[in-house]
Amino acid sequence: MAACARTIREHIVDMCVGPEGGHLGGSMSAVEILVALFFHTMNIDPADPEWKQRDVFVLSKGHAAMALYATLAERKFISREEVATFCRPGSRLATHGNVTVPGVEFATGSLGHGLALANGTAWAQRQAGAPPANTFVLLGDGELQEGTVWEAAQVGRALDATNLVAVVDVNNFQQTGAVREVSDGAPVADRWAGFGWRTVEVDGHDLAALCSVLDEAARTEGPTAVVCHTVKARGVGALAGRASSHFVRLDTERKRARVRASMGPALPRETTKGEPGRAGDRA
Repeated sequence: MAACARTIREHIVDMCVGPEGGHLGGSMSAVEILVALFFHTMNIDPADPEWKQRDVFVLSKGHAAMALYATLAERKFISREEVATFCRPGSRLATHGNVTVPGVEFATGSLGHGLALANGTAWAQRQAGAPPANTFVLLGDGELQEGTVWEAAQVGRALDATNLVAVVDVNNFQQTGAVREVSDGAPVADRWAGFGWRTVEVDGHDLAALCSVLDEAARTEGPTAVVCHTVKARGVGALAGRASSHFVRLDTERKRARVRASMGPALPRETTKGEPGRAGDRA
């Protein structure tokens, strides 16, 4: 899975090439979270993206769509070649999620609304039969400043949404600076616990720990919040851990090559047999 995460990061860097640029920092911080979900935890079928019994993923922090597109390409929902069309004229790979892309469930990007959508999806899954499929929603820590998040958190607890998992990417930065400087608040885990959610914290770049925590969260009674401590722009040298990585334009080949070089040597690819999650498809 580490090699897969590395490949996804390479896709993200490549998508930032050209005059459009892209939200590099928040995409990079979410890579291992997406790998753990799409290659290990979620019960999905790339050959049938609309399969009714599938687990659902909602990208509430919609500006990290590059990471989702790259993950979908590696998971074979879309082709790797399509990744190169990001934000080009006529491409369906828009800056924020586009529902015409297989694997993208909702068009998100106006922050604060993903958890409410996930509430509805999780509720519908429970009405469809037992055991229900799961819904996973990825939020950013800056996004938690939106009051709609906490309204939805209250509803999720009131609905006793056993099959709902909120994954929070706590990379400590938002567009205008450090989260604590923009709007400081109680620790993230404490806030979710205060709304009655089972809450667990994890290193958001530790794939083994993420897989274990997400598997447990999917089996837990009541809604669960997985608080992932991450680094903005993880893996890209001097940009890592900086607010300036929020949106990056690598509009020359020289800039792209410099950032790619800062990532270090490529990792060997796993064989198909060794790729996690495949045996669990449609389990």
